[in-house]
Amino acid sequence: MGNWKPVMAAALGCLVVAAIIGTALASEDAGAEAWGDLEKFGSVEEIRAFLKEHAQKGWSDNGYPRIPGGVVPAAGENAPAPAATAVPTSSARDYSTTNVQVEGVDEADFVKNDGKYIYIISGETLAIVEAFPAKDARIVSETRIDGRPTALFLAGDRLVVFAVATEEEMTTPEGSVTPVPVWRTVTRAYVYDVGDRADPELIRTLTFTGDYYDARMVGEYVYTLTRESPAWVRDDIALPAVRVDEAPPIRPEIYRPKTPMQNYVFYTATAFSVRKDTDAPDAEAFLLGYDTTLFASQKNLYIGYRNAGPAYSSGTMAGSAGTLERTIIHRFAIERGKIDYKAMGEVPGSLLNQFSLDEHAGNLRVATTVEGWTREGSFQYNNVYVLDPAMKTIGTLEHIAPDERIYAARFSGDRLYLVTFKRVDPLFVIDLSDPEHPGILGKLKIPGYSDYLHPYDADHIIGVGKETGENTWGGVSVEGLKIALFDVSDVNNPLEVDAVVIGEAGTDSEALRDHKAFLFIKEKNLLVIPVSEIKRVENPSSKYPGSYGTTTRQVAYVYSVSPSSGFTLAGTVIHGEKGASYAWNAPDAVRRSLFMDDTLYTISARSIVMTALADYSRINEVLLPYREGAYPPPYPVR
Repeated sequence: MGNWKPVMAAALGCLVVAAIIGTALASEDAGAEAWGDLEKFGSVEEIRAFLKEHAQKGWSDNGYPRIPGGVVPAAGENAPAPAATAVPTSSARDYSTTNVQVEGVDEADFVKNDGKYIYIISGETLAIVEAFPAKDARIVSETRIDGRPTALFLAGDRLVVFAVATEEEMTTPEGSVTPVPVWRTVTRAYVYDVGDRADPELIRTLTFTGDYYDARMVGEYVYTLTRESPAWVRDDIALPAVRVDEAPPIRPEIYRPKTPMQNYVFYTATAFSVRKDTDAPDAEAFLLGYDTTLFASQKNLYIGYRNAGPAYSSGTMAGSAGTLERTIIHRFAIERGKIDYKAMGEVPGSLLNQFSLDEHAGNLRVATTVEGWTREGSFQYNNVYVLDPAMKTIGTLEHIAPDERIYAARFSGDRLYLVTFKRVDPLFVIDLSDPEHPGILGKLKIPGYSDYLHPYDADHIIGVGKETGENTWGGVSVEGLKIALFDVSDVNNPLEVDAVVIGEAGTDSEALRDHKAFLFIKEKNLLVIPVSEIKRVENPSSKYPGSYGTTTRQVAYVYSVSPSSGFTLAGTVIHGEKGASYAWNAPDAVRRSLFMDDTLYTISARSIVMTALADYSRINEVLLPYREGAYPPPYPVR
C-alpha cells in the first residue's frame, strides 16, 4: 500500500481527533438492505476499491456538479446562548443579533456585533469597527486573513473566522517511490482573542480538508461541515484530514451508508470549543450524496441529501411506475463538542433549504417536493413527514399542491406554513399537533409568492418574495419585490392583512436567498429589508407622451408593522442610486442590517451607514477596506 498519509509541503499539521462513532453500528450482511446505519471502511484499500467501483468523476449522469475541494495535480429544547464575557464599556443597552432559524443555535455569517463593536469580513480583511456611539464610529483594527474569508462566529471575546484556501501536499501514490506535489482545497478556522479589539490575537488555527459548507455554534462549541469530491492522485485516493496548527495530520475514520448512491462526496463534520484551546476537536468523515442540507437543533445535527430512488408506483401514480428522487437524512447527537451518529431515515422528494427541516419534541419534521416522470409524463407535488428519534417515519401528508413546488417553508410550534407556486401563491397552514396524523387546516391563494417566511407572532407571519401578474401570452410574469403579512388566527381561513410591492420587475433582495439579511424586531416594531431596486421614472426627453425609463438604487426599506395597520414605511437608507449597479453583489448593495439602541446600521461591501431610527437622518458612515476585484461577498449555499 502506498503512503496514504501525505506529508504536507507547507507543514500540514494535525489534529488529534476523537474520530469515534459514539453509538455501536449494527453489523449486517453486505448484501442486506439497510437504511438506518452507516458502515465503516476497514482500510484505505477498501475505500480505494469502493470508489473505483462506485464513484463518478466530474459531472454525474443526472447533472450534479463535482464539489470543489479535491486534489488537483500541481503540474499540470433551551441551551444557553453563546458564552459572553463582560459587556464592553459604553455599549448599547439593546442590540440585534443574527437572524437564526433555531433559538440558541447561532449561524455563521460575515458580520457579527456585541452592542459596541461590529466584526465584519471585508474582502480579504477582518475589520473591527467601534460602532457605538455611532457619531464616533471608526475602524479600530484590520487583520489580513489568509485565503478567502467566508464567515465568522463571535462568543464573548473569542472570534472564529472561516477561510477557504489551497495548500500544497506531497504524497507518494500507490506503487510509486517518488512524492508527487498536489494542491488541495482546505477550510481554516482561525480562533482569535479579541479582548483587545485594536490588536486581535490569533490563538490557534484548525484546518479541515474540503470547501466550507456551513457551520453552527451552540454555547461555546462550533460544529463545522466541509465537503470535497473524491479525487485521485494517480491510482491513490486523497482522504479527508483535520489538524490543529502545525502538528502532523491524522485522518478520521470514514463511514458510508449501505444505501447505494449515484455519486459520492466526502463530508467532514468537526466540533471544537472556542475557549478550550488545548482540547482536541471531535471529527467524523463520511461518503454521502450530493446536494446537502444542514440543519441543527440544540441537541442534534441533521445532514440531508438527495438520491435517486427506484421505480415508483403509489397513490395517484399507481400503475405508472417511474423514477423518484428521495432525501436521505442522518441524525447526529451533539453535546459539548462531541458528535455521535444516531440514526438515518429517508423520505420521498427533495429539500428546498434548511427551513424544510425542523425538530420539535424530539421528532424531525420534513417538507419535500417530489418531481418525477411516468409513462404518461412528468409529475410534481409536495409532502410533509414526521420522523421519530430513530428516524422512522411516523406521520405522512402527501400530494399537496399538485403541479407546484415549495417556494418557502416555516415550521412554528405545532404548525407548518408552506408556500407553493405555479401561477398563484397558495399559503398552506398545516397542523402537526398530532405528529402521526398531520393535516391541512386551511390555505390562501393570492398573486405572487414568498421565498422566505418569518413569524410575527402566534397568529401572524411575514412573507418576502415577488409579486406576479399575467403577461401578454397568458403566462405568469414576475414583478417587483413583495412583502406580505398573513393572519392565520383562523387556521381554516388564512388572510393576507397587507402587502407592499417595491420596484419594478428585476428588483431583488438578498433576503430572498439568505434569511440573515432579514431584520425584524417585534419589540421595536422594526422591519428592515435590503433592496436592489429598479424604479420607473419619466423620460422627459422623449417625444412620446407617457414614455418612461428605469433607474436603480441600493437601499434599505424600513417599516413598522402591526396586524391592525399592516406595513407603514418609516424610512429608507440609500447606499447608492442614479445608475448604481442593482445586482445583489454590487459593492453598494445593502446586505445586512442591525441596530444598537436607537441607531440603525446598514451594511454593504463598501461601507456601514448609521441612521437615527427617530427620524432616519444620517449620523455617520464608515468606509470598509473594500477592494474592487477582491473576493466577492459570501453567498449562501443552497
